[in-house]
Amino acid sequence: MTEPSSFADSVRLALPAEAPALAGLQRRVWRTDLPEELSAELLAQGEGAMTAAWQSAIHAPPEARFRVLVAVADGTAETAGRTIVGFAAVGPAADPGSDPATTGLIGEFLIDPDARRQGHGSRLLNACIDTLRADGCTLAQWWLSSTDDVTRAFAVAAGWAADGAHREIGSEDGARLKQVRLHTSLAKD
Repeated sequence: MTEPSSFADSVRLALPAEAPALAGLQRRVWRTDLPEELSAELLAQGEGAMTAAWQSAIHAPPEARFRVLVAVADGTAETAGRTIVGFAAVGPAADPGSDPATTGLIGEFLIDPDARRQGHGSRLLNACIDTLRADGCTLAQWWLSSTDDVTRAFAVAAGWAADGAHREIGSEDGARLKQVRLHTSLAKD
């Protein structure tokens, strides 16, 4: 039997060995998408610490419903179809007033700037929704930067809407990021 010569774009669970690729991708997206002051503060964590955090999230999540999904681009047999172009972290929501048994959260959602507008975000978002539904969630939440109009338009086009919640995250004496929360029903029509 011959090996396939190429692999289709897809989404799958992340592997612990892919943690360095996730940390590198996260750092590229932060440099591109976040205000300089905030990205500099976040990037000061160091790639090693970020890699360790993602390896732990993949290999030993706090509970079974926490998952890291990766979007992979077309690859060849040599790359084994493992060119990671995006990733998302999903799990139960923990916000006050949210029922973690029925409300899921997209905690991180990143697409490589060079791979955007190629369908990877749509595939990844659909996989997030499918994963949360399989876990019994009937509602999903997603926190976005209040200034990220591109991702917000993408989410709204996919059926998400702001629910009025907002917050600021960051260090007490450093840069802060304002976020708005979006939500969507996961009930099947």
